[in-house]
Amino acid sequence: MITLSNLSPKVGAKKEKKRVGRGIGSGLGKTSGRGHKGQKAREGDPKPVWFEGGQTPIYRRIPKRGFKNPFPKEYEEVNLGQIDKKFSPNEIVSPETLKERGLIKGKLEGKLIKILAKGEITKPLIFKGIHAFSKKAREMIEKVGGRIE
Repeated sequence: MITLSNLSPKVGAKKEKKRVGRGIGSGLGKTSGRGHKGQKAREGDPKPVWFEGGQTPIYRRIPKRGFKNPFPKEYEEVNLGQIDKKFSPNEIVSPETLKERGLIKGKLEGKLIKILAKGEITKPLIFKGIHAFSKKAREMIEKVGGRIE
């Protein structure tokens, strides 16, 4: 039976600390397992993973092309098919109601929402406070009698 008095760590779970610089007989004396001279033998050695020994790094050697917008507009996308399943006719669809029904995850503030035309919409709905619609989604909503405000 295991009790607190006879508990012990698994075999190999506890290792003795490597004691370096304690004489030739220890096997880790003199240079302490670092070899002779050179950058890696000195104190404060660790270099970043991308360090290339002082030559011009690859990210500076290769040509740069195009443009990457540092402030892209990223939309949280919701499909009409998903909305159709979760809402009843003439209900208001807003960012808050989409969050309540689990169609949007995470915090709402700072999120832009776009409605896409994937799936079918069969009932008229009122869309309020939605930031963007695909052209086809807009047509489908208006075709079944829905409104975008």
